Order: sequence, then C-alpha cells, then structure tokens
Amino acid sequence: VQLQASGGGWVQAGGSLRLSCAASGRTFSSYDMGWFRQAPGKEREFVAAITRSGGRTYYADSVKGRFIISRNNAKNTGYLQMNALTPEDTAVYYCAARSSNGYIVKSTTGYNYWGQGTQVTVSS
Repeated sequence: VQLQASGGGWVQAGGSLRLSCAASGRTFSSYDMGWFRQAPGKEREFVAAITRSGGRTYYADSVKGRFIISRNNAKNTGYLQMNALTPEDTAVYYCAARSSNGYIVKSTTGYNYWGQGTQVTVSS
C-alpha cells in the first residue's frame, strides 16, 4: 500500500490542523494505521494508532485529549485532527500502515508502509 500524507503547515500555539493520509494500491481496510512524528535531532516517536475497522484507538500521553485519529475506509483515507497545538508539537508527521493482527502497535518497526511526511510548525 502507498501512503501520501498531507495537511501540514504553520499554525500558532492553540490552533488546530487536520492531517490526512491517502492510501492506494491495496485494500486500506486491511491495515491498521498509525501516526508518528520526528522533531529535529530527535527520534521518530509514536503519536496515535487506529485499528483497521476504526474500532480501537491509542494515543501517546503527550497528545491524549488533544489529538484524534480516525479513518474513512470508503475513502481510503486516515486522519489526525490536532487541537490545542503547542510548539512542542512541531515535527514532521508521518502516517504508517501495517497488516492488521488485532493488536495496536506503537513501535516504528511494527509498520511496513510509510508516507513521505508532512511538516507541522507551531509558533508560540
């Protein structure tokens, strides 16, 4: 499956952005999906994940209550709604997919397919 992330940009602290991840090539509904981010000089870190049906979600503590992961399998697209953004959220955001096995996976090594990343910059 090929993934294309979009929706990044510049926003002031307290603002919101909605990232999209468009999938093509294979049946999107067969894959669990995750969002990760990587800030300059830091390792890529888990942000959120959603099972293939959308029935279960999981969030990093740093974004819980502010970010919402969702998906529309009919449109082959996943989303990350980001609210109450802070400068600490500044990073390149990546969407990723993995063949579903019923478990939420938070490690980068658990995902087989990656989008190209979209930059999110939050100014104070």
